[in-house]
Amino acid sequence: MTQQQQVDATQTPSEAEIAEYLTQHPDFFERHTSLLIRMRLPHAPSGTTISLVERQIALLRQQNDKLQRNLRDLVAVARQNDLIVEKIHRLAIGFLQESSRRARIEQLETSLREDFGAHRAVIVLFDEVAEVAVRGFVRFAGRDDQALAPFSSFLKAAKTRCGLLRDRQKQYLFGAEGTSLASAAMVPLGERGERGFLVIGNRDKDHFNPSGRTDFLERLGDLVTTAIAGGRSSSD
Repeated sequence: MTQQQQVDATQTPSEAEIAEYLTQHPDFFERHTSLLIRMRLPHAPSGTTISLVERQIALLRQQNDKLQRNLRDLVAVARQNDLIVEKIHRLAIGFLQESSRRARIEQLETSLREDFGAHRAVIVLFDEVAEVAVRGFVRFAGRDDQALAPFSSFLKAAKTRCGLLRDRQKQYLFGAEGTSLASAAMVPLGERGERGFLVIGNRDKDHFNPSGRTDFLERLGDLVTTAIAGGRSSSD
């Protein structure tokens, strides 16, 4: 490299310095409008060139489209959340209208099937005395029952879980009908799941996605726990 080239290299600003200068002087192109008009930028994927202003407009349109998509997604999620809140509210009102625990359990089964789109659902209760209520929906078991071994990690963690059910879990909960279920939500009932747990199954593998939110399911679990804890009568 010659001495002149070395001098030129030290005097040529870097891209970062140019970007910083333009950021600090936003009126640069207003003072050099002829340069703004002459500047041409490659426009992928066509390979043609466009003016800087046209490129800015294109970028702004892309940003606007992205913001519009994000907004539509947020609105859709908000509407879905409103529907879920309304369904939980309706279920709570139904519980309040029933005087017996059996009736509230029947109300829960109906709501899960008609309002929440459950293809199959089971509530497992750790009760000393088994009572008949919605045959096929209610299971009674001791917490230390060996038949619950497939749920040991879930019961130990006592946290709402979504995703795939193992074959032994399907068999215990749903029998042969469990083969059609592709995803499920398991919701513990009570502190550390001492009351039992609720399982809601769906044929869509993405319906209860492991990466999805569980807060509404947890609220549902709190509601169900309260509904089955009190109001037992001789008619139960």
